[in-house]
Amino acid sequence: MTESARNYLIVTASYWGFTLVDGALRMLVLLHFFQLGYSPFTLAFLFLLYEFAGIVANLAGGWLATRFGIPRMLAVGQALQIGGLLMLSALDPAWTAAVSVAWVVAAQGIAGLAKDFTKTASKSAIKATSADGSGQLFKWVAWFTGSKNAMKGLGFFVGGLLLEAAGFKAALWLMAGLLAVIFVAGLALLPRQLGKAKSSKSMRELFAKSRGINLLAAARVFLFGARDVWFVVGLPVFLYANGWRFIEVGGFLAAWTICYGGVQAFAPSLVTRSADGLSREIPAARLWSALLVAVPLALALLLQVDGLWRPDLVIVAGLALFGLPFAVNSSLHSYLILAYAGSEKAAEDVGFYYAANAMGRLFGILLSGVLYQVGGMTACLIGSAAMLALCWLITLLLPTRNDAPLGAGQHA
Repeated sequence: MTESARNYLIVTASYWGFTLVDGALRMLVLLHFFQLGYSPFTLAFLFLLYEFAGIVANLAGGWLATRFGIPRMLAVGQALQIGGLLMLSALDPAWTAAVSVAWVVAAQGIAGLAKDFTKTASKSAIKATSADGSGQLFKWVAWFTGSKNAMKGLGFFVGGLLLEAAGFKAALWLMAGLLAVIFVAGLALLPRQLGKAKSSKSMRELFAKSRGINLLAAARVFLFGARDVWFVVGLPVFLYANGWRFIEVGGFLAAWTICYGGVQAFAPSLVTRSADGLSREIPAARLWSALLVAVPLALALLLQVDGLWRPDLVIVAGLALFGLPFAVNSSLHSYLILAYAGSEKAAEDVGFYYAANAMGRLFGILLSGVLYQVGGMTACLIGSAAMLALCWLITLLLPTRNDAPLGAGQHA
């Protein structure tokens, strides 16, 4: 096994463990506080600082990973997550609702920093370890992203299971212990200089990206906003309100995310490849974006049918269908950002792009609580379709040739 492959596998395994805990944490917080009687809008508010912190973490994390190396940023992210878990475990049921919400929001902010420090460093490591051109890069990105999302789905199930079996506080302690093991292993196994390069000297240089990266980042805002506008708050609350148990809600979200991750891992086989890594991949991204718009729109119309049998099962079936084009879109976007990025400052480019990803999730989560409270699941689905239409329109503008300087290590 080559050193590049070894480092890729270590980073992937480390991120698997982190993502398992992150998915479980999301489900724990959502279901625990819904059980306590919090409204959909308040539940959405609990995640706002988590996503806002992700925007900051992606921008700063990309720059810091370039300056200090990827392994150090992985360790910082894992240590912050351990701190956030322990902070949540200290929540006192005797506190007032306002104090409890403020405490959870602060802990979620720490978790948001942790997640995106870790994600930016991990995905940058793929560019740093990939040495065989765009073919290997797409396969490694697809496998990394797909397997990561499968682990996140498993985390949703684990979160619901732990909440029922062990309770809120004990579940948090167990997850902190798992992350501590991953933290030590990463420090011991990864070379410290991985991904280290000359970093940007100014904020203007940090934000001055190529046209392709800027457009792709804008498309990513709406792509992930369109998912989270129904997925984070609307769908779990809708299913629970229709008689589903915690473990059943967590189980469905787990199954959806695992299958979504599986499709992502096999996305390279669904997309015709080109020698330059862009000329066929960009039209494919446009096609899959257009297909995606139709799904939430059709579901919103179905919910208007009088006497619709088991609307919860209709939504579950429809959103299972949503997962196929969404997964291919997500995998293509994750590949394209690295194809557009230069090797020298890949971590900064990836950080900028995933800051846009976090911004989309932030808007999606906020709208999820607001729209569900105003118009139920139908309003969430209409909001999703509108954002996906904007994503598709931006994708039409993506350049099929890389306009960044080749001297920075671009794929020709």
